Amino acid sequence: MATASLELKRGVGESEKLTINLGVVDLGQIDLLVSEGFYSNRTDLIRTAVRNQLAVHADQVKQTVARRTLVLGLQHFSRDDLKRACDAGEKLQIQVLGLARIASDVTPELACAAIHSIDVLGAFHCSAAVRKALADRIV
Repeated sequence: MATASLELKRGVGESEKLTINLGVVDLGQIDLLVSEGFYSNRTDLIRTAVRNQLAVHADQVKQTVARRTLVLGLQHFSRDDLKRACDAGEKLQIQVLGLARIASDVTPELACAAIHSIDVLGAFHCSAAVRKALADRIV
């Protein structure tokens, strides 16, 4: 089984919406900090808090990425990428921390023929038909 080594991009402007539930006291404290000018808005405070926590655990993340051989960032699979894997008799093990994306022109049949497994920590974008065809391969 082969692991794809495709184009890796960081900071491509892709983002995902995350919804959290907070207690009213925590929310009130956030609003107080925003109103006092420490942060421009609630989102600014929450992004800063998340980045600070990720910085605290950066070594553990790096070690885990290396141990699990994860691609860090964006990994895009075009139709040609998947056809090349099939032609080489390989099945891809997609392991991404970030965003894995399969091009919209990839058929469910091609995806099934080329992909052994998908393990994404972050976001996985593909057509609904491809997602349905690969459902049993998504960890």
